[in-house]
Formats: sequence, C-alpha cells, structure tokens
Amino acid sequence: MKKLLRIAVPLSLLASAASAQGSAPTAGEVIARIRDRAGVEARNPTVDTFKAGDSSARVTGIAVTMMATLDVLKRAVERGDNLVITHEPTFYSHRDTLGVLESENDEVLAAKKKYISDHKLVIWRFHDTPHAMKPDMIRAGIIHALDWDSRIRNGDAEVFDIPRTTVRALAAQLASRLGARAVRISGDPLAVVRSAVLTEGFPGFAANRHAIQRGSPDVVIIGEDHEWETIEYVADAISAGQIDGMIVLGHIASEQAGMAEFARWLRPLVPGVRVDFVPTRDPFTVSR
Repeated sequence: MKKLLRIAVPLSLLASAASAQGSAPTAGEVIARIRDRAGVEARNPTVDTFKAGDSSARVTGIAVTMMATLDVLKRAVERGDNLVITHEPTFYSHRDTLGVLESENDEVLAAKKKYISDHKLVIWRFHDTPHAMKPDMIRAGIIHALDWDSRIRNGDAEVFDIPRTTVRALAAQLASRLGARAVRISGDPLAVVRSAVLTEGFPGFAANRHAIQRGSPDVVIIGEDHEWETIEYVADAISAGQIDGMIVLGHIASEQAGMAEFARWLRPLVPGVRVDFVPTRDPFTVSR
C-alpha cells in the first residue's frame, strides 16, 4: 500500500495561488463588505462613491489614506495596492466635480488622472459612512490616538477633562501623536488648561460654536475653519477672558488617526488581502 505524501504549503503561497486564480475580491465586493459591516444607512446623495477605476477589478492590495494625493497614490503603487480608500476628495472639491477643471484643460488634474489610469487604480471614498457610525469612527480614532477615552466628559465625545498642562505643551503633544507639522496657537502659550473641546476636520462654525457652548473649555482644538468664523469667535472669547487658548491642527492631522483606525477595522473583512495604511503627509511645515 502506497503511503500518502503530505507536503506543508505556506498559507501565503496558497493565498497567492488563489489570487492568481481570480478568487481575490473585486473592489466592488470589498466596498459591499464595508457597507454591510458598517451597518448604517447610506446618505442620499452621498460622496461615498467610486471616483476612478473599474469596480470589477480584482484587488491586489488596499491602501487606506486620509487624502488621495498624488504622493499617496505613488506610495500605494509602490506597495502593489490597486484599491485606494480615501476619506477626503481626490479631485479638489467635496463632490469630486471634474467639469470645470476639465473645461480649463487643467494640467494638474490631467497629470493625476493619467497616473491613476496608467496604474489602473480604483479609488473609493469613505467619508459619510464613518461619520454616521456609532460611535463616529473618525472621532473615535482620534480620541484613541490621544489616549483620551477616559477623559470624555459626561459622554460628550467633543468635551474633555485633560491632565493639567499648558497650551504650548498640549500643542506639542497633539502634534507628536497626530503627525501635525505646523500647529498654530492662539492665546497665551503658557496658560494652564484643564479642559478642552476637540472637533476634527471642518465641521463648520455652528458645530464648533455649539461644542464650545456646551463645554466651556479652557482650550479649543480644531482641525480647520474659516478665519472669520470659529477662529475669530474663539479669538474674541480669548480677549474676553472666557477661553485661554486655541490650537489649530490642520484638517489632515485632525482626522488621520481615524483612518488608521479604519484600516485596523477593515483587515478582518478581507482575509488574504493586504491592507496598508498610507498616511497623508501634512502639506505644511514651519518656516524658519
């Protein structure tokens, strides 16, 4: 009787072979899994749509990022990723509207579109969905990165009681943990603060104002806003002695940890597919 010969085959080789046979999920299938797992009703209309590429393409790797800049796309290609999931727009407007720039024969747009086409990239936006989740996935990622989960005041995830520190020291801590290269401070940098309101991204003046009204914080931390709205409002509050300081992180730094959280959340949904978190570089730096 002949003995059966058993040969151990590494799982990575089996996964590669399966992928080569076409069993890797398509981009559309990956997005369907995300929508199903998120469990929130999609907005109508929503910006969470494919922005480029063929949704039926088999996925070789997934690059998760805050903003699909050309720099990010190049780093995704270097890793062998062909599906890019971005939180913010790819084509310079909230709805990724191309008509005006195309009518102007804009060279920046043309270069980016050519790179995407040449490398057969598929780009999908993940914006409305994470913000609609309970808790908000982006905000939860920021809070986790700052280790402020236990600092939330009375269940309000925009208001925090923080360890005693100064505005300057807090700004340095935020910059280090969130990857901000050009944090701006308003008010006395040496003012001692014990409470904070934190809003990410660009929620707008009303949302920022209401958070400040609820929290009565020592310091306000925002991603960005019009300088004649939230920023002027807080500057006046500082002059009136109601707030000690303001820290402006920039949009990317204020939300990026949320997309790192999403990358961790996504990996179990796509076994056998590599998921890379490709951070978007802060476009600003300090002039010396």
